[in-house]
Amino acid sequence: MHRRRAFLVFIGLLVSLSMLLSACAPAAAPSSGAPAAEEAAKPAEGEEMAPQPAAEEPAAPEAEEKVSITFWHAMSGSRGEVVEELVSSFNEKNPNIELTAEYTGSYAETLTKALAAYKAGEPPTIAQVYEVGTQTMLDSGVIVPVYTLNKGEVDWDEVVEPIRKYYSVDGNLYCMPFNSSTAMLYYNKDMFEAAGLDPDQPPTTWTEVEAFSKQIMDAGVAEGGFSMGWPAWILEQMFAWHDQLYANNDNGRSGRATEVLFNSDFGKMVLGEWQRMADEGVLVYGGRQYKANDPFLGQQFPFLFQSTSSLGGILKKADFNVGTAFLPRFEGDYPKGNSVVGGGCLWLFDQATPEQQAAAWEFFKYTFSPERAIIWHKKTGYFPTSKTAYQMLIDEGWFEEEPNHATAFNQILSGNDTPASRGVLLGPFVQIRDVTGTAIEEIVVNGADVSETLDAAAAEANQLLADYNALYGD
Repeated sequence: MHRRRAFLVFIGLLVSLSMLLSACAPAAAPSSGAPAAEEAAKPAEGEEMAPQPAAEEPAAPEAEEKVSITFWHAMSGSRGEVVEELVSSFNEKNPNIELTAEYTGSYAETLTKALAAYKAGEPPTIAQVYEVGTQTMLDSGVIVPVYTLNKGEVDWDEVVEPIRKYYSVDGNLYCMPFNSSTAMLYYNKDMFEAAGLDPDQPPTTWTEVEAFSKQIMDAGVAEGGFSMGWPAWILEQMFAWHDQLYANNDNGRSGRATEVLFNSDFGKMVLGEWQRMADEGVLVYGGRQYKANDPFLGQQFPFLFQSTSSLGGILKKADFNVGTAFLPRFEGDYPKGNSVVGGGCLWLFDQATPEQQAAAWEFFKYTFSPERAIIWHKKTGYFPTSKTAYQMLIDEGWFEEEPNHATAFNQILSGNDTPASRGVLLGPFVQIRDVTGTAIEEIVVNGADVSETLDAAAAEANQLLADYNALYGD
């Protein structure tokens, strides 16, 4: 009963945060999120809130029946159109299932709404939850772990390893990987040529990013050097890329995280460099999500740090030659980690009937099929989560024809698997990322003291962790 009340309290706090972010987010930086939210509860009195297994052998829908299931997602614009096509194709191939997809707002809004709907007794069957919400969903006690649905039809080793490991606990996969992404560097090849740079030799270090930016700016080709989408997520990427832990207890994977580490010497170095480059006009702050894409497409600066999920849209809209590259490294004796997985995963709520669970599993298998994974990748830029799909793309020559689509895949497959690079699990990650995003804005936009600002943000984040762990800690 205590844990049920705890989760209900947390839901209320999260809904309040979501409303506050929607009302008060700065114009250049809409509400936090990345490339999660929280609420709901439900175990019987005295029971622990552990993820619930699937119903015993959920029966497959019979031919004469039509099982209705709902899917709430955060894919808008061109991504939303691809989702609608996916759902239409699934329904056509499964006449005994009626899957209805509904766009429910941003990632954070979708998670908040789904868990609030669970509390009200009317949850969707399936919700797309971005990686920030993983620990929240694990703690919710209201989901059916996807590994319990699999009766041998899917080989989990087929899931691309960094993606599988991100969403697994004790070797078990808890949700169905769907729109997996990571961050990479986009650049304007035409600007390279205009400034006398080799368009096929992108920067590999932050020193080169700055030097190339200044050369392009000095040539009068661009006003600034670079911008980034999801700055708090890019900071997380820098930690993982340089094999630096973002939180204690192996990023919350060997035990619940009780302390964030983004105010470490490494974190202060990164923000100090970003602040310096912002003061020099090289870094152009572009907001917290995708707003930096438009000025990049408008050729205001040559470089953009952004999710792979923007690739399809950028290639379609750009009237210049687009290049992509691995994330740059800071010079120094830092070990090699990996870029971390972003995007979202499909979670099944335990209020689904056995028939609905079986129908949802059919949908999960359909999205994971190599053919659908290839369509999803080509139309969005998200990773194909299936190894077979990846190999099929290689065999058909896709990556040779479209090398920009290979960049992020090559990046994440060439990295090292370490606790730091697997991604961080934090219960109140939605709030913490907002805290971090605010700190970055204060430092980069307003010139706040790096050390003081990060220390204050870490203290606030640690209090959020303490409050959360007091409710849900083991």
